[in-house]
Amino acid sequence: MPTGIDISPVAAEEFERLLPLIAAYQRFYEVEQIDEERNRAFFRRFLAPSGDGMLIAAREGERIVGYACLYWHFSSTLATETVLMNDLFVDEGVRGGGVGRALIEASAAVARERGSPHLEWATEPDNHTAQRLYNSTGAERTEWVEYELGL
Repeated sequence: MPTGIDISPVAAEEFERLLPLIAAYQRFYEVEQIDEERNRAFFRRFLAPSGDGMLIAAREGERIVGYACLYWHFSSTLATETVLMNDLFVDEGVRGGGVGRALIEASAAVARERGSPHLEWATEPDNHTAQRLYNSTGAERTEWVEYELGL
């Protein structure tokens, strides 16, 4: 854990301070129109306790410098619940200091607590910075190809 960084679930009273980081994550992935109200409604469902998932934050004092959004997910091949780390984002000013790795470790701890056989996540093929971090964690890169059908 990087010095001076605390990681724990996002509390309801600090949720509003997380929203700008969520918007920064969306801008990173080139979302054209960020809707703060939709973000507020959507992400609030992940405040603990939640049947949908969990938001965990990395804090430097009172400032949120990174977050992960976990979804409770299912594997029909394993016939079990798994945990999907759907979002992982670290403020650009603190990247490279271990915050991302600490968030992954905290996410893995949540998955272990839930009895999940693994933590899973995906990234864009050209996000080489993230892939360097992910490759260094001991995670196995899968051969699965993901598809999206626009509706």
